[in-house]
Amino acid sequence: MASHSFQRRTLPMVLSLFLLSSCGPRDEDRPSEQTGRGLEDVPMSLQLSSPAFPHGEAIPAKYTADGADVSPPLQWSDPPAETRSFVLICDDPDAPRGTWVHWLIWNIPADARRLPEGIPTKRELPDGARQGTNDFGRIGYGGPAPPPGKPHRYFFRLYALDTVLDVPAGARRPELEQAMQGHVLARGELMGTYGR
Repeated sequence: MASHSFQRRTLPMVLSLFLLSSCGPRDEDRPSEQTGRGLEDVPMSLQLSSPAFPHGEAIPAKYTADGADVSPPLQWSDPPAETRSFVLICDDPDAPRGTWVHWLIWNIPADARRLPEGIPTKRELPDGARQGTNDFGRIGYGGPAPPPGKPHRYFFRLYALDTVLDVPAGARRPELEQAMQGHVLARGELMGTYGR
């Protein structure tokens, strides 16, 4: 009788402890130092710049919808030795309908230290880089085209990855960022402004 009473009292306790332990994060779910880091969880150790405009200054009209609408030249410092490719994302967080994606390009070769002016708006480039669909619904770079008013900020963000991404050309930002998760080794940022 005492044995049955003991079982009735301890069984729920054992089950509760089991459920609590099984609901916690598993080791494979926990971020690791090497593979679990998010896109913005790594130090900004890359120096990204452009000979066309300094950080925080106006983007020349040539690189906007009011000019030739070609991508600006970009250059960056040496990445970590484990880098196998780069990703570049350009967006405008000040757009009326929320953050607007202007450019997605990935699988930039690991030995690259620059992107020349006027990257062709093609899905795939000769060096193996791929471009995605921007929020204008087009492939490649789409320059600033803000409504009249206060100048908008345009962020160019470069990520060094420890892998080459198996993401098809023409993909949009969510698919690209999902594939990048856990592979970012270093990042850099350049911001320019443009207003009408």
